[in-house]
Amino acid sequence: MSDQEKQTEEKIFESATEVFVEKGMDGARMQDIADHAGINKALLHYYYRTKDKLFDAVFEKIAEKMFRKFAPVLDANYTLEEKIRFFFREHISFLQRNSRLPSFFLNEINRNPERIRKLIRKADIDQLWHTLEAQHRDEFRKYNITPEMIPQIMTSIAAMSVFPFAARGIIETVFEKMGVKFDDYLEQRKEFAAEFVIRALKK
Repeated sequence: MSDQEKQTEEKIFESATEVFVEKGMDGARMQDIADHAGINKALLHYYYRTKDKLFDAVFEKIAEKMFRKFAPVLDANYTLEEKIRFFFREHISFLQRNSRLPSFFLNEINRNPERIRKLIRKADIDQLWHTLEAQHRDEFRKYNITPEMIPQIMTSIAAMSVFPFAARGIIETVFEKMGVKFDDYLEQRKEFAAEFVIRALKK
């Protein structure tokens, strides 16, 4: 592939990401993506024959980017508490820069759950649990964390981070009446959520 072709493919991918995140799979059209990329529709189909294939590529790339961002969660040099603080700090910061992603993911999860199952299989989530358990066996014992509790803890942590963005329209309106700025709330939440989870585990 020539440099020109690589640049064109990158432009298509960036445009497709923008359009899919804004309109979702059902609302996006190939013509929208071609117009956004500044190319004709025939050229778009040359690189990606169908909207489904292009969407799959975009969806998997976004998910891969997110998983890669949080690779330090598997670093054995960090304590469990440090990983919890890292997650909330980095995940909320990531969503501040990509605030439409939670709604996008939730819509597509409901629309096509099989796509998420494929991504989870690729991500080897089972290995994640085993790695964390091996790295923090003593801490798990100290906090009385059993293997059965891990799914509850992980989904609770994720929900505490994602929900403010998924329900931003409602939350921001309520906070405005309370005189609270949403951005200030998010900055405070990075620390508050981590402390909340850590205190809960210690109890």
